[in-house]
Amino acid sequence: MKKIFTIALSAIGITSSYANIKLPSVISSNMVLQQKSAAKLWGWCSPGEKIYITTSWDNKTDSTKGTRDANWQLAIQTPAAGGPFTITIKGSNTITLDNVMSGEVWVCSGQSNMEWGYQQGLQQVKDELPACYNKNIRFFNIPKTTSLHPQDDCNAKWEICDSNSLKYFSAIGYFFGKKLNQDINVPVGLVNSNWGGTPAEVWTPEELVTGSSSLQTAANKINPSDWWPYKPGYTYNAMIAPLVNFPIAGAIWYQGESNTGTASTYSQLFTTMIDGWRKAWNKEFPFYYVQIAPFKYGDKNVGALLREAQANSITHNKVGMVVVTDLVADTNNIHPIDKKNVALRLANWALAETYAQSVNGYKSPMFKSLNVNNGKAFVTFQYADNGLVSKDKKITELTVAGDDKVFYPAEAKIENGQLVVWSPSVKNPVAVRYGFSNTAMGNLFSKDGLPVCPFRTDSWDVDTSHN
Repeated sequence: MKKIFTIALSAIGITSSYANIKLPSVISSNMVLQQKSAAKLWGWCSPGEKIYITTSWDNKTDSTKGTRDANWQLAIQTPAAGGPFTITIKGSNTITLDNVMSGEVWVCSGQSNMEWGYQQGLQQVKDELPACYNKNIRFFNIPKTTSLHPQDDCNAKWEICDSNSLKYFSAIGYFFGKKLNQDINVPVGLVNSNWGGTPAEVWTPEELVTGSSSLQTAANKINPSDWWPYKPGYTYNAMIAPLVNFPIAGAIWYQGESNTGTASTYSQLFTTMIDGWRKAWNKEFPFYYVQIAPFKYGDKNVGALLREAQANSITHNKVGMVVVTDLVADTNNIHPIDKKNVALRLANWALAETYAQSVNGYKSPMFKSLNVNNGKAFVTFQYADNGLVSKDKKITELTVAGDDKVFYPAEAKIENGQLVVWSPSVKNPVAVRYGFSNTAMGNLFSKDGLPVCPFRTDSWDVDTSHN
């Protein structure tokens, strides 16, 4: 009896030494590979195991060998947009990936305004369900997960866009992908990686936060919550790091509400996060983001300061910002219900800047310069080449101040493409503010229909006391 038991153990040992090849969840049937890229395929296997990969778009077979660490990786050249294709991966076992597309892959990330969709009752998504099926739009929906250390896999799967999968996906991500698919006519893969309430620190590699005294000081001020993580790197490790070997076209982002208490360092944090992602992917991909919407915060002007930090980040390379001050129905609701037009504005940035499509007026006008003459302030703007227009007779949400730093409601008119601002209470104006409050929804637009970005021309201290 004892002898038989020993033989059984030996047999188990022999069998277990030949592990089946395995793949991370992002490499699966129904996936979209970034077109015309050196896409990495990777996974796990026995050390030294020979692995053969055959792709149907060229019927070419490449091979690699498992490392002593029991993993493998191989880059394959993906074709121009199209499909469906199959990929066969053969080692001690064979895995066939079906219905694979080549197209454009975008990561959709941030907090709740990026997360929200059908599950939160958005009518815009409900209206899409009857006719949303599209085999050329694919979703990869990463669940809320954290980790102390960067992970190489996550619990998700690729799905075709239909009336079931859309119910669990980001509304903004979906409408963004739908617009790209329609306008450039290629398959679109959308990666949903977001978590309501999260500060940007948790999406930033930990060492980039702890390695900066200013960012670490700001991170220490974050109030812990029972509903989302707050420590640097926690969601990056579990919800972004597993993707970094997977080539993407770019990322869209909607976040900032949870950083209003540390707006002074947000621009540094945000651009540090972007650079951290780009370094991990080894690609300076485009990054388009949404400026936070008007909302009645408990402390004065904290939303205005965060929007200012986001606007200041526009100088970072290959980024674009969407202004949404006109897409809010209720400033008591931190989740504006119009997600479709937010997504279309993001898509227009991508169409113009990433895909070289002709798009009129995709940039909101932004403050450029201030000059004072004869008691009036003359404000000029970038991205207002076709001129400005007010949606009402009186331009609202404007204030002006002199050397005493006391702001008064201002009168204004549009003249020769400039905004002329004055007040009977300010003899010699030195500073102008527009839409600079938590809840301001101004009525000044470009003639292309986009709202002017809120701004101030001063750098004075701002009242952030409790309302």
